[in-house]
Amino acid sequence: MKVIFMGTPAFAVPSLLALSEHHQVLAVVTQPDKPKGRGKKMLCSEVKEEALKLGLPVLQPQNAKDPAFLEELKQYDAELFVVAAYGQILTEDVLFLPKYGSINVHGSLLPKYRGAGPIQWSIINGEAQTGVTIMQMERGLDSGDMLLKEALPITETDTYGTLTEKMANLGASLLLKTMDAIQNGTVKPEKQVDAESTYAPMIAKSMGHLDWSKPAKELHQLIRGLNPQPAAYTMLEEAPLKVLAAEVCAEESGQAPGTVVGSDKKGLLVQTGTSILRLTQVQAQGKKAMDAAAFLRGHAVPEGTVLQ
Repeated sequence: MKVIFMGTPAFAVPSLLALSEHHQVLAVVTQPDKPKGRGKKMLCSEVKEEALKLGLPVLQPQNAKDPAFLEELKQYDAELFVVAAYGQILTEDVLFLPKYGSINVHGSLLPKYRGAGPIQWSIINGEAQTGVTIMQMERGLDSGDMLLKEALPITETDTYGTLTEKMANLGASLLLKTMDAIQNGTVKPEKQVDAESTYAPMIAKSMGHLDWSKPAKELHQLIRGLNPQPAAYTMLEEAPLKVLAAEVCAEESGQAPGTVVGSDKKGLLVQTGTSILRLTQVQAQGKKAMDAAAFLRGHAVPEGTVLQ
C-alpha cells in the first residue's frame, strides 16, 4: 500500500520501520527541528533521523493547517496516511485525502485515555493494563472508529520509558495487521462509546512536584509515570532533586509527611501521608542520575530533614 507516515518521537519509530519493510512509504511528515539543550543546538525528531537513514523524503510543516501543506500531500497520491504521535492537529481535508483516509496508532485501549498523555496517565492512575488501539481518524479528539486493539499489562516496575518502548513495538505489529485487514476488506470498525471515554491531558512539568501528604503508592505511581521525563521532584535545601525511582515500604514512622526518617543501603526513607517511601534513584540539579545510596555518600541528608 502507498503510505505517507506522520510521527515525531521514539514511540513512532517502530511503526515507521515496519511500514518501510512491508509497504511503500512515499514520504514522512514530522515536527520541525527544534533547539535543545544548553547550547540550543537544532535537533531533529527521532522519526526524521530514521527517515533520513531510510532515504525517505521528509516534510516538516510549521503549521499542518497551512493550505500549502495539503497541496504538497496531494502530489504523492497516497492510499493511506498513518499517524503515530505526530504532535499537530490535522484538518479534515488532510485526514480524508487518501483513498482509505487516515489511521492512528494510539497508546491506550480506547475509549479510555484520549488525549496527549495516555501512557503516562495509565501509570499515574495505577491501571493494571493498557494497550494500543489502531483507529480511523476523524475530526474529534481520538474519537474515531476502533479498527484493532490489543491489551498490555502494566508491571509494578514499568515506567513511562519502559512502557512506551513496549507499546511502540506492539503498535507496529498491530498496525501491519490492521493494514492487511484494510486491504483484504476484512476490517471491522467499532464505534467508541463516548460516555466511557476519559481524557489524558498533556503532562506539565509542574505535575512532578511531589506532595508528601499523599499516600506512598500514589507517589510511586507518579514517579514511574514521569520517568524519564519530565521527572518527579522534591525540594531539598531549596534546590530541586529529581526522584526517578522509589519503593513503597509498609512501615510508618509517625513523623510528618515529607520528613526524612532514615536511610539504608537502598536509599533514602521518607514519610508520606500513608507509609514510607524509599527513594532509590535521584538526580541533583546539574548532575547525572544516580542511585540514592551513592547520592547520600556525597550529600548529607540528616534524619529529620523535611523535603518540600
